Amino acid sequence: MSSGPGAASAPAPDPHDSPPTSGAPARTSSMFSSLKVRNYRLFFMGQVVSNIGTWMQRIAQDWLVLSLTGSSAAVGITTALQFLPMLLFGLYGGVLVDRLRKRPALLVTQSAMALTAIALAVLTLTGHVQVWHVYVAAFAVGLATVVDNPARQSFVSELVGPGQLQNAVSLNSANFQSARLVGPAVAGLLITGVGTGYAFLFNGLSFIAPLTGLLLMRARELHVVERAPRGKGQLREGVRYVTGRPELIWPIVLVGFVGTFAFNFPVYLSAFADDVFHAGAGAYSMFNTLMAVGSVAGALLAARRGTARLRLLIVAAMAFGALEILAATTPELWMFALLMVPLGLFGMTVNVTTNTSIQMSTDPAMRGRVMALYMMIFLGGSPVGAPIVGWITDTYGARVGLAAGGAVAALAAAVIGLILARVGNLRLSVGWHGGHPRVRFVPREQQEQLAPAA
Repeated sequence: MSSGPGAASAPAPDPHDSPPTSGAPARTSSMFSSLKVRNYRLFFMGQVVSNIGTWMQRIAQDWLVLSLTGSSAAVGITTALQFLPMLLFGLYGGVLVDRLRKRPALLVTQSAMALTAIALAVLTLTGHVQVWHVYVAAFAVGLATVVDNPARQSFVSELVGPGQLQNAVSLNSANFQSARLVGPAVAGLLITGVGTGYAFLFNGLSFIAPLTGLLLMRARELHVVERAPRGKGQLREGVRYVTGRPELIWPIVLVGFVGTFAFNFPVYLSAFADDVFHAGAGAYSMFNTLMAVGSVAGALLAARRGTARLRLLIVAAMAFGALEILAATTPELWMFALLMVPLGLFGMTVNVTTNTSIQMSTDPAMRGRVMALYMMIFLGGSPVGAPIVGWITDTYGARVGLAAGGAVAALAAAVIGLILARVGNLRLSVGWHGGHPRVRFVPREQQEQLAPAA
């Protein structure tokens, strides 16, 4: 990987008909090609174990708070405390990540999260745990995430380089979603069998895997990235950098709308399971499982594509919104459940395409700040939007709530698609191809040249 400005000095990518980044890699043929890179393979294997532990702790943490307080509001406070540091300090974390070497930073953050989980395990297993202990642990994990999240996101490019970035990001997403299928099930067995403390203990010990992987990596095989020097105004510089580039700001804005209004599935799916279909917790679990299956499929398909086009992002976001509207109108539980698979697939396509296109369009020295802004908006959207969509769902019903979220996502994708087309000097072209109608965006010059012939 070049350590120079590269993407920053390149022209803005064509959002519809050309790859979205300068120096975009050639299309890869293997779904798992990035696993051939030794350093990334170590990183991936460590994350397999750690992600399972993370999902186990999420389930155990919520169950412990509920058992200690009997309050769903207390569970919500725990979740809010875990996301609050990212909302408050996310951009500052990005500044730190751009200044620091990624591997040592990850060794510190992963160790901190391991110690937090082990401390919670000890308190729980000894019978001394109180709800405020869980609150402090959740906030501490959130603080570590402020640096850990952008560091992990941007470290992937140092592991594999630009040629395998799309594949590696996609496999990371598949890894996390696969753990979503395994972790909660294992956590349920541990909680019912031996107690929540052992789920926390497993998560704490699971960090041995990524820490070992980081220590075994060969530094000489990393793709060296120029670090940002320490200086004043770097936070403002990062914001100006993003707002001055349409290929960065508009995908982030789109993900903000989608994450805030359309990705609040705990609200939507629980309401459909309980109020619409009257099927209880079993249906809620089934909906989440089927969505995770679709998410894994979407991540693997993204890994196979090898390129990330903004055109694909716009289409996937519009399809995602349309599927939510369709799901809101389904009269039968089985029909609603089946739609969870394509919803998971298109939702993951939006996530992976946004992540990859942003990383590939960003100067390596700015990547930490850009990814921090992206993650702050994406992760912060759900807690902000949950009360809004929850009120709509409570007031007007689950079907209206889900349809409204889908409409926001589809409308935002359509508007931002038109904005990107205008920025890329494109026009809508309607014609025939192979006996079928064809709608696409083409450069204005090309359309003007074809107009006289038509």
